[in-house]
Amino acid sequence: MSAYILDCTLRDGGYYTNWDFPDELIQNYLQSMAALNVDFVEIGLRAMPRVGEGFRGGCAYSTERFLQQIQVPEVLEKRLAVMVNGAELLHPSVSMNEILEKLFIPADKSRVTLVRIACHVHEFEQCLPAASWLNEKGYLVGFNLMQIASQTADKILHLAQMANDYPIDVLYFADSMGSLDPCGVKEIISLLRTYWQGSLGIHTHDNMCLGMANTLAAIDAGVEWVDSTVTGMGRGPGNVQTEFLVEAISDLRARKGNISKLLDTIRKYFKPMQLQHKWGTNPFYYLSGKYEIHPTYVQEMLSDSRYSDDDILAALNYLRNTGGRKYSIESLEASRLSLQGEAGGAWQPQQTVHGREVLVLGNGPGLLQHKLAIEAFIREYKPYVIGLNTQKVLDDSLINARAACHPIRLLADFKEYLSFSQPLITSVSMLTPEIKSLLSRKEVYDYGIELKENTFDFRSVNCTLPSNLVLIYALAVAAGAKSSKVYLVGLDGYGNNDPRTTEIARLLHLYQSTPGAPELVSLTPTCFDLSIQSVYGL
Repeated sequence: MSAYILDCTLRDGGYYTNWDFPDELIQNYLQSMAALNVDFVEIGLRAMPRVGEGFRGGCAYSTERFLQQIQVPEVLEKRLAVMVNGAELLHPSVSMNEILEKLFIPADKSRVTLVRIACHVHEFEQCLPAASWLNEKGYLVGFNLMQIASQTADKILHLAQMANDYPIDVLYFADSMGSLDPCGVKEIISLLRTYWQGSLGIHTHDNMCLGMANTLAAIDAGVEWVDSTVTGMGRGPGNVQTEFLVEAISDLRARKGNISKLLDTIRKYFKPMQLQHKWGTNPFYYLSGKYEIHPTYVQEMLSDSRYSDDDILAALNYLRNTGGRKYSIESLEASRLSLQGEAGGAWQPQQTVHGREVLVLGNGPGLLQHKLAIEAFIREYKPYVIGLNTQKVLDDSLINARAACHPIRLLADFKEYLSFSQPLITSVSMLTPEIKSLLSRKEVYDYGIELKENTFDFRSVNCTLPSNLVLIYALAVAAGAKSSKVYLVGLDGYGNNDPRTTEIARLLHLYQSTPGAPELVSLTPTCFDLSIQSVYGL
């Protein structure tokens, strides 16, 4: 049995670059694919341009004009493919044939040989007539069924039965959520084979580090077409790596090639891009695969400095319970705001702090470096000291309270909070019943939180914040206490190029421009735009 490799790097990898690749990269990539003798190269999407969608590069549209500008190696001349998103063919006021006429010329005049249509299960039946239209124009036709792992056996049988009535050259199924294992892959293949007698293909994702195992299991079960990308570049965690797959199935390939050119191209172009865009699996993508959550949620959160690791874990747990198979920006925002409930609150900081100045202990290296001077300052000036989360650098007896405002962090560290002598400042309304039960033996100061974009508001028993970052929460407590000044130590920052530094700087600026916010003074070195007074000069 032969196995055909379709490399879809420029199409799937385009989700990181807006399908905008330098000409030099494209040429080197195509030369590498030619040297490797891959069976097909999917050059990109074939999409209809839409007003207001923003800039996208040439591989988003893969027009004939764009393809004519590319020097395609001779061995790949009849081996170029493009993909159409099925949803684009289902316009409410324009017929499918009209859309196809705008997208495609006859195959004998095109540089494209294979057209793949990617569609969700609910779009499949409506999109199938496109196979007949493309077949009549002389194209090879592939159909990619997305999110098939979540379908019932009866539904998969029905899909295969429908496909059998149309001129489809290869029927693909995609492990869209990266949730399948080899047994699940073989089960789907068995179901499809009940009615579908043509070629089968698979497109795997590597959320759970099973992309290669699933691909090899599919080949073992009779799948003839397999997708891969260079370095695994693709939406979310990415795909099977072409440079690995060609070696893994070399005995099954009729057209063996040389990997040397590809390795050089990876070193020059793809590795620098991977460092920039950070595709590849990680624990968050693993959980998205396990919970069948669309990987774009993780991709977006990882690129958004508002999300800490704990935020991402909490959002994935929210999406697990509410359903995250289909990506939407509204669901992502809802997952962020779900990290707290109604503002609530019962504790009044003003009655506890009694007008004292507040000292907030950050977690940066400056806290340890200047430990003795900070402890001396506390003993002499007696500010109200708030420690963030569970840091233990200073003498514990000098800390008045600890602040925490993230349910995931609280759940992970509850035993440490129970061991501390200080009360815990947190928003009880945002806590799950599990955390409330675990903290039932702990003295808790309930200062409520609600989240609202770009907004600070300080009230007697609760506050409105733009972020549930614990530093920002502690500053809100100080404002709620009507303290005249807040001293900060250990707020070193993460470096100028770290997005966390940029986000904290934005939040500090917003805080300081809010009426009622006390003056901020850093007593140790900081990269933030704050007043600085050396702890040694007081």
